[in-house]
Amino acid sequence: KQWYQRRVAITAGNHGKMLLFSSTAAIAGPSAFLYLKAISEKAAITDLLSKIDPAAFLEKFGSDVSAVDALIEAKTVTIAKLMEIAPAGVMDPTPFLYDTSFYSIAAAIGIGALVHCMIKPVDPKWYEKVEKLEK
Repeated sequence: KQWYQRRVAITAGNHGKMLLFSSTAAIAGPSAFLYLKAISEKAAITDLLSKIDPAAFLEKFGSDVSAVDALIEAKTVTIAKLMEIAPAGVMDPTPFLYDTSFYSIAAAIGIGALVHCMIKPVDPKWYEKVEKLEK
């Protein structure tokens, strides 16, 4: 009976850890992904603003370029709207917004794979003796 109780305690502890870490990953993963995308989007908008004529920006949005942060927060200024007034030949940065996110996720998966490869079997000196379990 004691052996069974010990196995249940070990299994319950492992499942508790698994649930904790999988729940954390389910929340932290998408949050990090969206945060990295937002950083890339802000950088792309800043880059587009450097190529756009301030007079065209004022005519399109009714505000000076200096107020761009408030316009971005209000979703008034977007990459698509900036591309409408961008000079010919300016490349649309939209397909590259997720590059940073995907590279970061690939790095995290690579680190996880390396750590997984470093796992070794437990040294037999740490095994519990059968006599202890039967008592």
